[in-house]
Amino acid sequence: MNRRHLVATLASLPALACAGRLYAAGRDSARFLLVFLRGGYDCASLLVPYSSDFYYAARPRIAIPRPVPGSASGAVALDGAWALAPCVRDTLGELYARGQLAFVPFAGSEDTSRSHFETQDTLELGQPPSGVRDFRSGVLARLSGVLTGVAPIAFTDSLPLAFRGHADIPNISLRSAGRTAIDPRQAAVLEGMYAHHPLGAAVADGFELRQEVARTLQEEMAASSRGAVTTKGFELEAARMAHLMREQYGLGFVDVGGWDTHVNQGATAGTLATNLDSLGRGLRAFADGMGDEWRRTVVLVVSEFGRTFRENGNGGTDHGHGSVYWVLGGAVRGGRIAGSQVPIVPGSLFQDRDYPVLNPYRGVLAGLFRTLWDLTPAQLERILPGAPALDLGLA
Repeated sequence: MNRRHLVATLASLPALACAGRLYAAGRDSARFLLVFLRGGYDCASLLVPYSSDFYYAARPRIAIPRPVPGSASGAVALDGAWALAPCVRDTLGELYARGQLAFVPFAGSEDTSRSHFETQDTLELGQPPSGVRDFRSGVLARLSGVLTGVAPIAFTDSLPLAFRGHADIPNISLRSAGRTAIDPRQAAVLEGMYAHHPLGAAVADGFELRQEVARTLQEEMAASSRGAVTTKGFELEAARMAHLMREQYGLGFVDVGGWDTHVNQGATAGTLATNLDSLGRGLRAFADGMGDEWRRTVVLVVSEFGRTFRENGNGGTDHGHGSVYWVLGGAVRGGRIAGSQVPIVPGSLFQDRDYPVLNPYRGVLAGLFRTLWDLTPAQLERILPGAPALDLGLA
């Protein structure tokens, strides 16, 4: 373990919960990060169906205006049917133009409860829709159990449901940026834990670097943000996640809240546009921070459900069904809209209110996992029982 790797390891130790095992980065392995937008984001205000007159009739106050040819500030036309919201023009738009971002509309789970918690559980468990749920078996935990030499991590305050069930899954809180990395009590505990470990001497010596760790991490976060000083949580977390996934971890999970926009959602400006802008900048910072490892990285952005196609009386949208997933990465065949689609007209809505689900969540995951790690049918069956892998050609 060299000095840089030790700094990265110590940076993660204060809030790292695991069973006493140090992981090493799998340099030749794919990286996969699942970004979970909790609250159900309004996908029709991100990927805009601008060719649909029904969209503009259904959203008189919150629709994103159609792209204007030659405009440097409006929505970005991606093809003849879809455009990208202007708030992410300079972030997600750039990744899409590089062929490193694809969108999968009409995506989601079979869950029609429109309950945040129930549908979030459905996605994190990844289990067949029929039968009794096993809350001890999350989909990423089962994936981690199949993979060899791919270190998992959750960038969350506590272990998420998606990672429950497999031993030695660490989680790390990223809310302590800039604090001293390890206090004397933690140092004593960790020195005892690794006293007989081959890396024990390096870990012991490394405690002398704890102030340097904090400074190094702060500097790296600023650099990964392209010099822009910001305190917005996800953008800061994205820089730190890139540092750790580049050096140590190959399978990650993070959740981002604030997407339940029942009231005053806004259109090109407002609450949702601000959140999307921050998320887009965070994802770009993550891409930049991954460095050369970005070429082996896939990021999947999902939410528990979409929102109603029609706006409500409060200038917002309510709980829906189908959503739009984002697939980013240097390993992604992007620059396109992938998966099954239907024209957006009144008759195509699910229960006359929501996007239908044509690209099932479990099938999307199965297709990505099979390609990224060359998994066998038997391995996929262990991870996502009964889910046919969707070959969307994304990786």
